[in-house]
Amino acid sequence: MSRILVVDDEANIRILYAEELSEEGYEVVTAAGTAEAIEKLQQMEFDLAVLDIKLKNESGIDLLQKLVKERHDMPVVLCSAFSCYKDDFSAWLADGYIVKSGDLSELKQEIARVLAKKTQRARGGQ
Repeated sequence: MSRILVVDDEANIRILYAEELSEEGYEVVTAAGTAEAIEKLQQMEFDLAVLDIKLKNESGIDLLQKLVKERHDMPVVLCSAFSCYKDDFSAWLADGYIVKSGDLSELKQEIARVLAKKTQRARGGQ
């Protein structure tokens, strides 16, 4: 079972993602901001992180950059209500980018794609 860290400042989004992704068979841990996320990253291993870009007074992009440096083996999917960040050079560090929607099928597909790619890399494929 893959463990996913969901970082979003909106409680309703965290609850929705946790329920939906748990139904898909993932173990989901949530964090409301970067400090909580870093604390959880120090406590346990994750197979993937889903980061909101705009957190209250913080940026998911800043957390992404930290993860690329310190946890380069953990893929990240950015999730934002805005498509404009997709063209931000810093967002290109992520393994996936999803525009938030009430329909979570795209998010689920992207998570499955990124995790499959991670597994393939671990087995020596591309």
